[in-house]
Amino acid sequence: MIYFDTSAVVPLFIREPASAAVDAWFETCADPLLSSDWIMTEFASALSLKERSGVLSAKDARAAWRGFEAFCESGLRLVTVSREAFREGARLARQQAHGLRAGDALHLAVALEAGTKAIATLDATLAANARRLKMRAVKF
Repeated sequence: MIYFDTSAVVPLFIREPASAAVDAWFETCADPLLSSDWIMTEFASALSLKERSGVLSAKDARAAWRGFEAFCESGLRLVTVSREAFREGARLARQQAHGLRAGDALHLAVALEAGTKAIATLDATLAANARRLKMRAVKF
């Protein structure tokens, strides 16, 4: 099972520099994919930011959201963020030397709680922390 971070999901629905690499990996990935409900808020935020900055039209943002919602219903197992995951995320975020931001610490805590052995992310800090905690980071 591979935990799918928002940073790696966005390029599946919005053309970005990493889209080709993520698409190629996704097409060959045979492992079950998992994320947390938090991905919905982060994905919506990424869309809104791209729309506000003019990178994405309102029409394209709506299409990306529809595709993402369909993916969440059929190809991605979403788990609820537990109170324990919030606590662990806070503990991870408090470790200043490791540089985790709140959302990434929460993703990592959920991945650990779910027992995933790998995380797919484009975020170098999240990948480094996953490796530090004995998880494999998928490279794109």
